[in-house]
Amino acid sequence: MCYNRYMQDYRKLIREGETGEKFKAFYRLLTEYNEKVNLTRITDEEECRVKHFLDSLAGEKYFPQGELCAEVGSGGGFPSIPLMIVRQDLKFTLIESVAKKCVFLEKAVSELELNAKVICMRAEDAAREKTMREAFGVCCARAVARLNTLSEYCIPLVKTGGRFIAYKGSAAQEEIAEAQHALEVLGAREIASENFLLSEEAGERTLFVAEIVKPTPAAYPRGRGKERSKPL
Repeated sequence: MCYNRYMQDYRKLIREGETGEKFKAFYRLLTEYNEKVNLTRITDEEECRVKHFLDSLAGEKYFPQGELCAEVGSGGGFPSIPLMIVRQDLKFTLIESVAKKCVFLEKAVSELELNAKVICMRAEDAAREKTMREAFGVCCARAVARLNTLSEYCIPLVKTGGRFIAYKGSAAQEEIAEAQHALEVLGAREIASENFLLSEEAGERTLFVAEIVKPTPAAYPRGRGKERSKPL
């Protein structure tokens, strides 16, 4: 699927009007803080628009209206901040373990007047907090870990009937096949896998969406790095 066929409206939103001004402000903040902490390798403005902003918005249709969302490994705020700029109905909890990145995220949330809070915590610890486990309608992540590992970080945060949304690169089909056992164990099932061309220069991307069909067993996430060292 060609990205431009259904993203033309978003190209206007990130350049024009009130949302365009917010994207410009976000870009300024991103490049300013990137000199202090490694948020992104992409610093060219147009490249940032395509590879970060538009890529983040590609999954917008999978976020239900007015949903309470979590983002694991927020880093530079993708996809959460672009989504909140264009969807003021969404409320996010941004989960990030690196304190310096949390400072940036808090600054962005404040200056852009976004409906979000920042939690400085490892995802596996957040998923064991009573106030956050099975508390969200959606949990999303982008460029954090392979899908079988990422599923164990994200799915325990989502209530039954909610969604886990992963933004992946061009090699995602292998990861999706690899993650089927993890999804079953954690109480989720795949409902969508969408490949698209970001642009000729930026390459292919994949959006993966799973629905939570039953509560995640209490043993997960396992913690102590087992999600990465011994993935499901």
